[in-house]
Amino acid sequence: MRKLEEFSGVQVVTYCLMSNHFHLLLRVPDREAMPKLTMESLLKLLPVIYSPTQMLGIQQEIGRAQAAQDEAWLAQILERYERRRFDLSIFVRELKQRFTRWYNRENDRRGTLWEERFKSVLVEGSERALLTIAAYIDLNPVRAGMVKSPEDYRWCGYAEAVAGRRLARQGLCAMLSHTSHGLNREVTWEYTSGVYRVLLFGHGLERQADVQTGTKARPGFRPERIDLEEKREGKLSIPEVLRCRVRYFCDGAAFGTAEFVDGLFDAQRGRFGSRRKTGARKLRGQVDWGDLRTLRDLQVKPVG
Repeated sequence: MRKLEEFSGVQVVTYCLMSNHFHLLLRVPDREAMPKLTMESLLKLLPVIYSPTQMLGIQQEIGRAQAAQDEAWLAQILERYERRRFDLSIFVRELKQRFTRWYNRENDRRGTLWEERFKSVLVEGSERALLTIAAYIDLNPVRAGMVKSPEDYRWCGYAEAVAGRRLARQGLCAMLSHTSHGLNREVTWEYTSGVYRVLLFGHGLERQADVQTGTKARPGFRPERIDLEEKREGKLSIPEVLRCRVRYFCDGAAFGTAEFVDGLFDAQRGRFGSRRKTGARKLRGQVDWGDLRTLRDLQVKPVG
């Protein structure tokens, strides 16, 4: 994942690897705004994902094209790798393919590994939307009862950042730098770690079992570990909902403020039919979602 992140330019904001699935929050830069590959930059980048043997073959092809002074051939080589950069679908496809090859080799098996195509939701770069999705991802091992605190689970973005890994810290800092936290401020890890940790613990309140109502216990943080719990006024809080499986985060198509979702709807109005006049839909599930909206109004139980 990290090697492909460096090669592709698709930034991993945070992630969580579970036993049979994984979650990624990715930032995909605008391809047109990014510098194009040159032969020099390509040769520096390729060793990130290719072995010395593979590099030798690539270098030999480049050498033949240069010897022939064939500019069209050289441009074709650059384009071959350029189109694999800054692309969400290609990033996830190559990640799954590379893991499958490694897993098959290690376990002496053949064939496909993943059950189905990945699901994706377009997330607005606003503070509320980004922090909500990131916390949902990093709290997976806590909700599953695997650890008491997210930093204790090695295979998530927050724990990797706490452990001092550069790319993990850059991902979480990049998230805050695109919100109000980044206004007139250099977003360092020292700043990000405090803000994000408070948010994670606030979103990870434990739930006690109740025999009378049939409510099951769910692992999380005890109240004394959280400074202040949001008043719910008879509704579930977003922190409590993030402990559940929220289908809006994988089937909602887009997630953010009404302005953001309506903008996407207007840009692709032809895909929704003539009967639909507006884009943003309120999220259901007896939850106070505030100003967050989704593009797809789910017809089945959205939170479970």
